[in-house]
Amino acid sequence: MAPVFDFSNALWMMLGGRNLNDFKFDAAPLSSRKEALTCFVLYLSIVLGGQQLMKSVAKPFRLKTIFFCHNALLSFCSAWLLAAHLEIIIPMVREKGFFYAFCDDGAYTQNLEALYYINYLFKYYELIDTLFLVLKKKPLEFLHVYHHGATMLLGYIEQEGRTSVSWLVIILNLSVHVLMYYYYACMALPNAKPIWWKKHLTTMQIAQFIIDLSIVYFCAGTIYANTYFPNSIFNFSIPTMGYCAGSIQATNIGCFVLSSYLVLFIQFFIKTYSDKKRLALQKKTAMATLATNGTVVPVSEKTALAAH
Repeated sequence: MAPVFDFSNALWMMLGGRNLNDFKFDAAPLSSRKEALTCFVLYLSIVLGGQQLMKSVAKPFRLKTIFFCHNALLSFCSAWLLAAHLEIIIPMVREKGFFYAFCDDGAYTQNLEALYYINYLFKYYELIDTLFLVLKKKPLEFLHVYHHGATMLLGYIEQEGRTSVSWLVIILNLSVHVLMYYYYACMALPNAKPIWWKKHLTTMQIAQFIIDLSIVYFCAGTIYANTYFPNSIFNFSIPTMGYCAGSIQATNIGCFVLSSYLVLFIQFFIKTYSDKKRLALQKKTAMATLATNGTVVPVSEKTALAAH
């Protein structure tokens, strides 16, 4: 029984989509490299061009209501997609074990492929996050732009490479997004005050990438061992638990992108929260009033908010 998936399928077909039980990524929109790369280039062009255009605008746009709706929608949809994934993954792990769920070709089911695609489409919608920063004349951190653009491309690459471990990366990402977008929705409400657990969102993201990489590296090692060191090559082999599904290209790119995320988020955490001397100096020399809600906020906190 998969009631969340079944309802999602009915809603998908009502909106004009084909039955998700018959879904094929290759036949869907945005399923070619050309389309994905074109969207990536457009994203960068709009962001950079938008920043230049906003220099001629005297005041930033506030967009409180739209910003609230955007983040509330993403928080809700992330929770919905998370539930849809878990109702398929949990029975699979219970019946066949983690190694099967991480590595077997059979773990890349028709229903999961459809959910991966829906999650991939949401990565395009999440690019609007950057547009809000541009329209609000907030500083754009490299981490923000890189993370949004690379995650969109990674969603495509992992579907093209059919990596069975994709579900782990996706459900951890969705779990963080439920809370992250909920936080930003709350901050868009009238008279909003900073929530104490905002700092822990970055900690959760770092923990997410550590868990991701511990399993993804294991799967990558299994793929490399079976690809480059089979028993037939000079009678030399690397012990493995078996075969792991996924293309070499998707494996390499996935390892690189996730590793870069971990490094960048740790750097962001240190820069934003752990440099006590820098924060103390900023508090003594400059305090800024957040015009949107009248709350007095240190400059460092405004910079941290912009990294979203």
